[in-house]
Amino acid sequence: MSKPDYAITFFYYEDMMSVVPFYEEVLGFELVLDQGMARIYRIAPGSYFGIVDGVKGHLKHQPTSAVLLTIVAEDVPGWHARMQKAGVKNLTGLLRGTYCEHFFFEDPAGYAIEVQRFHNPEVAKLFK
Repeated sequence: MSKPDYAITFFYYEDMMSVVPFYEEVLGFELVLDQGMARIYRIAPGSYFGIVDGVKGHLKHQPTSAVLLTIVAEDVPGWHARMQKAGVKNLTGLLRGTYCEHFFFEDPAGYAIEVQRFHNPEVAKLFK
C-alpha cells in the first residue's frame, strides 16, 4: 500500500453558502474546486479544507461542533489583528503555551478555528 498524497478535512453546514465569504474573503483560502454541494480550498501547499452542504453530503450538519481546524502560520499576531478587524466570533487573546503561540475563534456557524505557530524550532521542524 502506498502512502497518502494529501488530506482534506471537511466541515458540514446547514447553509453552506452562508460561510463561503468567511473562508474566501476573511481567511483568504484559495478555492480549488467547487463541486456544488462541496467546495475545496487550499490552505497551504499540500493542506486542504472543504465545506459541505449538510443536507446533501455524506454526513449531516450537527448543531454543536466537536472539531478544531488549526492553521499554522508564522505571523500569529498579524492573523490575530486580521481576525479582530473582521469581527470574528469568540476571538480569544493571543496565548503562549508550552509549544506554541496561538489564538482561537469561530466561523459564522460556530466551528472552532485556531491559528498557531510552534515557537520551539525543534518542534516546528517536525512539520516541515
